[in-house]
Amino acid sequence: MTDTRDVRIERTFDAPIEIIWAMWTEPEHFAEWYGPEGARIPHATMDVQVGGRRRIAMEVDTPDGPMQMFFVGEYREVDPMTRLVYTESVSDADGRARTAEEMGMPAGTPTETTVVVELDDLDGRTAMTMTHTGVPADSPGGRGWATAIDALGSRVAELRG
Repeated sequence: MTDTRDVRIERTFDAPIEIIWAMWTEPEHFAEWYGPEGARIPHATMDVQVGGRRRIAMEVDTPDGPMQMFFVGEYREVDPMTRLVYTESVSDADGRARTAEEMGMPAGTPTETTVVVELDDLDGRTAMTMTHTGVPADSPGGRGWATAIDALGSRVAELRG
């Protein structure tokens, strides 16, 4: 069940399910759209199998200059073309997950969250539901997901020409 403590985005893309699956599971595609507006993904490693690890490096421009962020996680469910579940934690540059206190976040902020991506084939189009549990919908992370999914749509449109 989701609520305002979770980000949930539903979108339908004018693209086959294979393309949307690739956007989530192939590092070179994921790096093209992931993150808030203006973010860059200089490095993404994704071992998309149950128990496989993922590691993402992100660069974001801030008023104080460029900021680097790192994310790690593990794939929990991989049902090709229909369902992807992975954990996500903010980490240091070496891949060690950071606690809420280390990140300067409020006590009780989860160190590990879960992303669930569900895809449905609509005869050449794809319905997607993405839920990120543990990230408030009205947080910077929630707003980042909104712009990222918009970028995903733009990237898919570019690929479809």
